[in-house]
Amino acid sequence: MGWQLQPVFSVVQGESSVRALELIQDYFGCGRIYRNRRHDNHREDLMQYQVSRRADLLSKIIPFFEANPLRTVKSENFRKFAEICRMMEQGVHLTIEGMRSIALISQTMNTQKRSRFLESSEAIRQPALLDAES
Repeated sequence: MGWQLQPVFSVVQGESSVRALELIQDYFGCGRIYRNRRHDNHREDLMQYQVSRRADLLSKIIPFFEANPLRTVKSENFRKFAEICRMMEQGVHLTIEGMRSIALISQTMNTQKRSRFLESSEAIRQPALLDAES
């Protein structure tokens, strides 16, 4: 299809709080910490803990946050994230229809931008899929 789907769990902190990210990484025993030199309105580099390995997401990250739910607006986004990871584990993402289903969920998360996949020629050429969204 020419599209790749990569779920990523991410926690961002200012550089002065990098120890918190190191503790999270030690606890889960997976993921990496990256430096983001884009400062925006911050006076320090941003540090980002990321887990992108699907097996780690499904066996460590998702079960932890389902047992210890977030108490912020991010809880609904995390529920959707977990749903997408499980859909991928079942191979749903390997079809145009499955990618469309995942894109429809993902575009309601975080920034709420329209999915680039839904605007792509691959998705547009599927008339039956377009009808399903309406």
